[in-house]
Amino acid sequence: MASNVNPDPFTTRPEIEGTFGVVATTHWIATAVGMAILEKGGNAFDAGVATAFTLQVVEPHLNGPGGDVPVIVHDVKRGRTEVICGQGPAPARATIAHYKSEGLDMVPGTGLLAACVPGTFESWMMLLRDYGTMRVRDVLEPAISYARDGYPLVERACATIQTVEQLFRKHWPTSAAVYLPNGEVPKPGTLFTNKTLAATYARILSEAESGGGGRDAEIERARNAWSQGFVAEAIDKFCRTQDVMDVSGSPHRGVLSADDMARWQPTIEAPLTYDYGRYTVCKAGVWSQGPVTLQQLALLKGFALDGLDPTGPEFIHLQIECAKLAFADREKFYGDPKFSEIPIATLLSDAYNDERRKLVTDKASLDFIPGSIEGFGGVVKLRRAEGQREAVGALGAGEPTVGRFGEVRGDTVHFDIIDKAGNMVSSTPSGGWLQSSPVIPEIGFCLGSRAQMFWLEEDHPAALAPGKRPRTTLSPTMALRDGEPYLAWGSPGGDQQDQWITQFFLRHVHCNLNLQEAIDAPAWHSEHFPISFWPRTARPGVLVVENRVPKATIESLRERGHIVEVGPDWSEGRLTAASRVGVRRRAAANPRGMQGYAAGR
Repeated sequence: MASNVNPDPFTTRPEIEGTFGVVATTHWIATAVGMAILEKGGNAFDAGVATAFTLQVVEPHLNGPGGDVPVIVHDVKRGRTEVICGQGPAPARATIAHYKSEGLDMVPGTGLLAACVPGTFESWMMLLRDYGTMRVRDVLEPAISYARDGYPLVERACATIQTVEQLFRKHWPTSAAVYLPNGEVPKPGTLFTNKTLAATYARILSEAESGGGGRDAEIERARNAWSQGFVAEAIDKFCRTQDVMDVSGSPHRGVLSADDMARWQPTIEAPLTYDYGRYTVCKAGVWSQGPVTLQQLALLKGFALDGLDPTGPEFIHLQIECAKLAFADREKFYGDPKFSEIPIATLLSDAYNDERRKLVTDKASLDFIPGSIEGFGGVVKLRRAEGQREAVGALGAGEPTVGRFGEVRGDTVHFDIIDKAGNMVSSTPSGGWLQSSPVIPEIGFCLGSRAQMFWLEEDHPAALAPGKRPRTTLSPTMALRDGEPYLAWGSPGGDQQDQWITQFFLRHVHCNLNLQEAIDAPAWHSEHFPISFWPRTARPGVLVVENRVPKATIESLRERGHIVEVGPDWSEGRLTAASRVGVRRRAAANPRGMQGYAAGR
């Protein structure tokens, strides 16, 4: 009798496999747009740009044109993996003194004072110009048509609008004009439009095509329309003239100017990498939280994980305890390396992690224990949260968490694309979501609120300063296997991103789960360390697990001292992933939230 190779073959979707190309995103429409670009002869980078602009339209509660983005690319022609930093910096007038003079001890989580320079548009134009092949029209037209003609609004977007409905009605009338059509919260499935945003992108396209000179000249004119033209002018005027209510409970004017936008461009840099067995994992630098994945791996490589049950107490306990240590170091040490030296080589070194690993016992740590490196790091004052974190949806897992004044704690979108040639792109665009600040009426979108990740303490590596990048939570990932580009993956979810990213990788590498199985598997996250969003609270010892985690595992984790909270069955993460092996292209997407989709052939 033949043995059953896979005794439990069920997954929520098939692992997509083909040889032509694959696209996996957090929304099925964006996936279809990305695939259409590949079918028209575009490469992975062209598809990524069109996908990104479409995500701004169809997931407005999770990202927008006023937000920010890190991108990891592997370009076959260049033969290397690179990071595009699309994280805009703090404006020139964003000083600690100014915010304190406004009576603030933290940067508000919403409103105009939380805005950095929008990084998305310039980054997508750089990706298109330097890595892509198509023209501005090819990548903007799908987003323009969906914003103009309508798309079905997902339930999460409606729930988010409902949560901030009174804020919009009372304080942000320009947002009410867009997101409360006919004066009502739209119902799920409504064909929703944002005609002003459509007109903004149509005008950029018109200005791009208004002269000769070919593709590069068009891209340059599009960039000028954004950062030195009518878009920057509208943003500048709004920040100068509007007193906007924010989460502090008081109205404030913004400090972002047209000059800030004109001065900034995205940069290209080498990724930070860590070798883990056969794999070289690539992340953005210490201006992001991405290196916490590398730090977790540096700690975990000292444990025997092969063959452990991916839903067993040992596997979960070890990952959570290592996450606590890595995230404590994030809080103490990470910041913009252009402003202060960050000891990342030490943080990833064997000697440092051999010592840190000794702190992991068979009991859950209830203490916040950052490492000590002479001459580096800031003091972190722990604010404890009382009770469960208020959330839209299930425990805020991967979806926006929106309070009375619209504060947002974790949200975003993600995509992974691989084309026939083997080009790869992984990106996590975010910010500028509909609940972050009021819609600027002339352009149809709002600014982001990433500056809330700065500290207003001078001596901290992540202290607010003009021109400085906030330590973003956005964290796309790539990995090489045996030196060959292999895997692209990521997830929305604020501080949870690099917990779910690490879990997925460990399940794939140590438990031999395919991409879809590794996404479908029961998941969890720790709330032990401070969140990156206002009001920066921590819940020491709290571990949130999906109800699908076995009861025996939950009991064992409680016996070890974890404060276990059980969430709904499918509530943790919004992962997507794509891989290449030889001519094969594979992809998978998360069933949670019923939005993400992978396609390919």
